[in-house]
Amino acid sequence: MSSFLRARLLISALAGLLAAGTFAVVLPSGPAAAHGNVTGPASRNYGCYERWGSKFQDPAMATQDPMCWQAWQADPNAMWNWNGLFREGVAGNHQAAIPDGQLCSAGHTQSGRYNAMDAVGDWTATTVGNSFNVRLFDGASHGADYIRVYVTKPGFNPVTQALKWSDLDLVSQIGNTPAARWTQVSGGVQIDVPVALSGRTGRAMVYTIWQASHLDQSYYFCSDVSFGGTGTTPPPTTPPTTPPTTPPTTPPTTPPASSAGCTASFAVTGQWQGGYQADVTVTAGSTAIKSWKVTLGYGSAQAVTNSWNATVSASGTTVTATNAGYNGSVAAGSRTTFGFIGSGTPGTPSLTCTATT
Repeated sequence: MSSFLRARLLISALAGLLAAGTFAVVLPSGPAAAHGNVTGPASRNYGCYERWGSKFQDPAMATQDPMCWQAWQADPNAMWNWNGLFREGVAGNHQAAIPDGQLCSAGHTQSGRYNAMDAVGDWTATTVGNSFNVRLFDGASHGADYIRVYVTKPGFNPVTQALKWSDLDLVSQIGNTPAARWTQVSGGVQIDVPVALSGRTGRAMVYTIWQASHLDQSYYFCSDVSFGGTGTTPPPTTPPTTPPTTPPTTPPTTPPASSAGCTASFAVTGQWQGGYQADVTVTAGSTAIKSWKVTLGYGSAQAVTNSWNATVSASGTTVTATNAGYNGSVAAGSRTTFGFIGSGTPGTPSLTCTATT
């Protein structure tokens, strides 16, 4: 079944339940299937989707991630449509098209859907070193006429200041790059733009302009960072192309399973006829770990059609996941996540997490 047909069936089924008064939930419209976003350091709306898409009604967000909370309250579609933050017909005149203070919403694009991205406050920041990569995911394989990466000048404080064009320094760019030269990943292509700075510490913002090689579409992304890391902080390898359709409002039903230095917990974040989307959280114990492996045991045969942040495979009733190259090392008490799209019935698998320390 195509993803388009599956989405139509999902929306029809949910609409029927809503009409019958069976339950009430904010119905995501689903991301526009033709675009992309900066997945690392995660842009504001993609980061909010990544952290809270499976639990966007959780009141804990209000205190744990208040800037994402205000964004979800303002317009959930800014996150469900994490790959649609663009303008058309700018003709390269970005500063004329987007006023100061509106850079993160691309000048209130898409009828104001992304306006909350401009809100000034303590957005969750990704820790990076002075050398890092900006990773852009392109779900439609448009490629780029150019990609430009800016970083705010020293002294700019995104917690208290609205972003202006004069706050930005151009730090990296690439020219015309067809999609065939990007890295093929499930669901699209991705490309890394290297950034090398010196002497930076503290909070800052990364601003990325992607001029897609598709009509005249310009994409604009704000990413919050904190300088102080020791190296590149890679993003997920493949962002999910279908958002959760029935986000859970309660904690995962599968309890954490533990072995050799790590625990794992499982949650179904979306389900449809013949398939489901699952997220797994891996948490290191009292000692830092260097690599991890999670085994999920089901009561029926499984198949995996897509995955991100891990290498995931299925054999009979067992699904096995091993860390990606960038998220095997987990500090003591810290966590990382991975996800996958499965075929079959998700059930409640038994979990085993093993790690090397």
